[in-house]
Amino acid sequence: MKFGRFKKGADNFYGTVEDDHVREITGDIFGQYTILNKKLSLKEVETLAPCVPSKIIAVGLNYRLHAEEVKMELPEEPILFLKPSTSVIGPEQNIRYPAMSKRVDYEGELGVVIGKACQSVSAEQAPDYILGYTCFNDVTARDLQKKDKQWTRAKGFDTFAPMGPFIETDFDPANAIIETYLNGEKKQSGSTSDLIFPVFFLVSFISHVMTLLPGDVIATGTPSGIGPMQVGDVVEVKIDGIGTLRNTVTNRE
Repeated sequence: MKFGRFKKGADNFYGTVEDDHVREITGDIFGQYTILNKKLSLKEVETLAPCVPSKIIAVGLNYRLHAEEVKMELPEEPILFLKPSTSVIGPEQNIRYPAMSKRVDYEGELGVVIGKACQSVSAEQAPDYILGYTCFNDVTARDLQKKDKQWTRAKGFDTFAPMGPFIETDFDPANAIIETYLNGEKKQSGSTSDLIFPVFFLVSFISHVMTLLPGDVIATGTPSGIGPMQVGDVVEVKIDGIGTLRNTVTNRE
């Protein structure tokens, strides 16, 4: 099943996506809900970020080839950092290039959407706490990341967490192909089979650090091929079975 979050007029609502139509949901996709019979065309609605996380937990340096690319040793444990909820945007919304940075990079990733409160669970239990999966772009001010030696500013700007277009519940995260395109040219292509720390392990590991809440998102790391974006560029993150997350880079603030 594909869940999405949409806007029509002044109303925001969740829905299920079937081909090019949406069926509205009443209730809570993280709890009890009802799928209504009425269908709307995707062209009639604005597609928003598919959930509203309280926090985004991202994982640095989690692909073997990416570690080789940046000439860093493989980590012994997951490297975690947070992106604020205010950095979230949805598909077709604009990534704003901040005035204090001179290099802003794309990082296409698989996003894991938590379905229910999760604390100190095992890797074997982890699938029971996952609602589904989405495309994610861990936008990064690369020059500020190197300057600061830690990543909060570089990864925390407003609009630096595009996600979507939908949450796919029927998805195998063990061997998913993630591709990133810049102005139609493929820049990244990797498989989650190259993850240093796989998805279920990450959910378990993070849940022993902090409680994961419904709607929280884990960004699982980026494959090799990272690179800069310029104002006017269109960046797309594609994952088969989920869809394409497309955003445009706009002028510096």
